[in-house]
Amino acid sequence: MTDQVIAGTDLTRLRELNSLTIVSALRDQPPATVTELAKLTGLSRPAVDVIAQGLVTGGWATVVEPDGSSVVGRPARRYRFRASAGHVIGVDVGAHKILALLADLDGTVVHTARRSVAADANASERLAALDDVLAVCLSESGKTAQDIWAVTAGVTGPVDATGKTTLFAVLPGWQTVDLAAHLSNRFTCPIIVENDCKLAALAERWQGSARDANDIVFLLAGMRMGAGLIIDGVLRRGFGGAAGEIGALKAVRWLSAPAHLQGCPGVPTTVGPDDAAAWTFNAARDGNRDARAAVNRYVKDIAVGTAALVLALDPQVVVFGGGFSRSADLVLDPLRRELQKLCLRVPDVRASTLGADSVALGALRLALNEVDRRLFTVGLSAPPAAPRREESPAQSNEVAGTKV
Repeated sequence: MTDQVIAGTDLTRLRELNSLTIVSALRDQPPATVTELAKLTGLSRPAVDVIAQGLVTGGWATVVEPDGSSVVGRPARRYRFRASAGHVIGVDVGAHKILALLADLDGTVVHTARRSVAADANASERLAALDDVLAVCLSESGKTAQDIWAVTAGVTGPVDATGKTTLFAVLPGWQTVDLAAHLSNRFTCPIIVENDCKLAALAERWQGSARDANDIVFLLAGMRMGAGLIIDGVLRRGFGGAAGEIGALKAVRWLSAPAHLQGCPGVPTTVGPDDAAAWTFNAARDGNRDARAAVNRYVKDIAVGTAALVLALDPQVVVFGGGFSRSADLVLDPLRRELQKLCLRVPDVRASTLGADSVALGALRLALNEVDRRLFTVGLSAPPAAPRREESPAQSNEVAGTKV
């Protein structure tokens, strides 16, 4: 009797694994026939036929109707992964904005909600803005909280294993905020909180300028400098979540670098501190000598910390991202020259192609990774499982494409 139970359980699990294999194959390519899926997966054609029909019944696949182009015989039925079977949300809780992206299981963004927030807003005000953005995102997309399978939120500062920024927090009052607990009041799915630089690095490898690289240093450049690290295709968090926070070391001058842009001679008194850097970049682009000198001093300072990361990690690519990436045309060449003076080998230095959406896109990628992990560990029909915090290829390595 015991052997029969074990055998039955093993058979059920085998069927589940075979179904996951078919789902994985469908997600990686255009609509496919049973014969094509059998070749891709190594499963028998009769088994694929039964599994594919079951996936349609379960809502994981759809049948693509023939387009009428076949002139001989009955056209083969084709199956396509049903990306709308579930949805995920990625959120960027930034100093000046809250941005939420809602995407299907292929990572296609189907709705965007954004709201400006004051840099000096306290924690309660920022959380209220976040709640408003999420409510708008759900209502305008026609979704409910129950339709969401995973949520990832990006925040400024190193995130520890509990999802909190206990080491230091740039956002006012944020060290006491338990964002995961706050979001769990709305969502019952897995919720992940992660550092914004790390998420932006994931986004650049997924959809940005580093899609061809496995070893990446991402620079989130703005009024605060930070770095996200991907080594051997894996997002590196460090033991306490502070990997890449080299700016905490005053000797590398990341903390003071933006002051060169803010304090450039000639900045009009009507320009606020947050806009002074943009004025300096624009003036440098127009040939203003003081502005060009300020930009060069800024680049020399950020090159010190960048060189330290390059010497420690020997990455293939350094990506210059964040708000200042809009002025990458003024930064990349002098940054390369400074790195040549400081490094044994200079990596390829590139500008971000994702701009202000990079953190939210990286949050989507991490949420999709959590859905994929759930599929492999608990199966196609189980409810969402609790997320894991440790580094692993299941969470971080599959950032180049959506795989089950």
